[in-house]
Amino acid sequence: MKHYNITITGKVQGVGFRETTKIIANQMSVNGFVRNEKDGSVYIEAEADEIFLEEFVNWCNEGPDRSRVENVSFTEGEVKNYRNFEILKK
Repeated sequence: MKHYNITITGKVQGVGFRETTKIIANQMSVNGFVRNEKDGSVYIEAEADEIFLEEFVNWCNEGPDRSRVENVSFTEGEVKNYRNFEILKK
């Protein structure tokens, strides 16, 4: 089990990014959360087996149809044992 902190920039707000991320995360058995940031980026904390996280990050580079991803950066973090994947609203 690994934990990634992922930041995605580009046209990623107002395009269904969080909702689609939740669907993809559930399909890939990824737990954690996704939220919009004030700077226009999307922030994700994701936990899963490494092979699923790599696929998840690959998807983040594409995003949903209406998005335009410019950059995806991630760092490994401490596993927090999330039980599901949620959309957080500030």
